[in-house]
Amino acid sequence: MALNGKHDIGDAFTSLKPGAEWSITDISDYTTVTWLSEGITQPTESEVNTEITRLDADYVAKEYQRKRGYEYPDFGTQLDYIYHNGLEKWKTDIVDPVKAKYPKPS
Repeated sequence: MALNGKHDIGDAFTSLKPGAEWSITDISDYTTVTWLSEGITQPTESEVNTEITRLDADYVAKEYQRKRGYEYPDFGTQLDYIYHNGLEKWKTDIVDPVKAKYPKPS
């Protein structure tokens, strides 16, 4: 996955054609791609650009998930809390406040 939601040709190839092999000289220049996978059709430049746009939009749309992940305590702490306080208390004390802070977009 690309950093900061900025995907490139390699990310698009991986998404569109999992397991395919290629080499590329300039990750931002489609004309520098050498397709190495026989039997797997190389995506067109248009398909790659569309997939890059989709991947970037998906990254932005899931920002709330990443923020929640940083906010939750580690798994060990959460399991200990569940053991001592129960599942319902864990939901109201740990999960619900984070979900309220970073709501899922509609």
